[in-house]
Amino acid sequence: MAQNNTHRLPGRAQLPTQRAARGLGGAAVLGTVVLGSAFVGGSAQAAPAAPAAPAASAPAAQTAPAAPTAAAPSAVLDSSQKLRWGSRGGAVQDLQSALNDHGANLAVDGVFGPRTNSAVKDYQSSNDLLVDGVVGPETRGALNGSGVSTGGASAPASSSSSGSSSIVDAARSALGSPYSWGGSSLGGMDCSGLVNFAYQAAGIDLPRSSGQIANGGTQISQSQAQPGDIVAWPGHVAIYAGNGQVIDASGSKQRVVERGIWGNPSFVSYR
Repeated sequence: MAQNNTHRLPGRAQLPTQRAARGLGGAAVLGTVVLGSAFVGGSAQAAPAAPAAPAASAPAAQTAPAAPTAAAPSAVLDSSQKLRWGSRGGAVQDLQSALNDHGANLAVDGVFGPRTNSAVKDYQSSNDLLVDGVVGPETRGALNGSGVSTGGASAPASSSSSGSSSIVDAARSALGSPYSWGGSSLGGMDCSGLVNFAYQAAGIDLPRSSGQIANGGTQISQSQAQPGDIVAWPGHVAIYAGNGQVIDASGSKQRVVERGIWGNPSFVSYR
């Protein structure tokens, strides 16, 4: 009967500390020391990392508040151009906008007509200005908020004289032109057409009808009248040529003539 050999082969004796033990999850461990990692439920779990310190948020950049700027006026009127009934263009639009800022209710259309003329006179009256409907240095300066306008140099007397000469010379160049109702050229013109023709030579726009011309400028006395000013009768206007003479498109003579003043006309200046 065979007997079990209870002896170990020589050289194969094992120390107790070398005896392999099975750890959790089947991993081999030496004794009770686990090498390199801890085992939980069979899976190696890395030690949780320490939470990172929150980054300090940079303070928002602080900017100094912008200094308030003064509001610019809605319209600044040109400091050298006179505006009156019949004027047109961008300068009249600026004027209408400025008048609207002071309570008027005008269409900003660039046409100096009866409504704009009335608004100018209302403004002049309420601001103790000469009520003539002409936007010159005083009225312009008041609208610009600076009193009398001094932004542009005053025209020298020679400039005024030159303008007067241009007006009279242009009127004289039309002498003999046929009278034509509604015309304003050398081919034919009526009284207001002649006045417009002469003033355009000096770069001045006027109203078209004789009544508008008479009412649109500044009323002056005969002693104040200078060559180039306008002489007006009911329904008729002429250019003052000086020395008691006028140049007009005469309906009775059917042509442009130069002749002496008659009756009791009024005198009107656009300068």
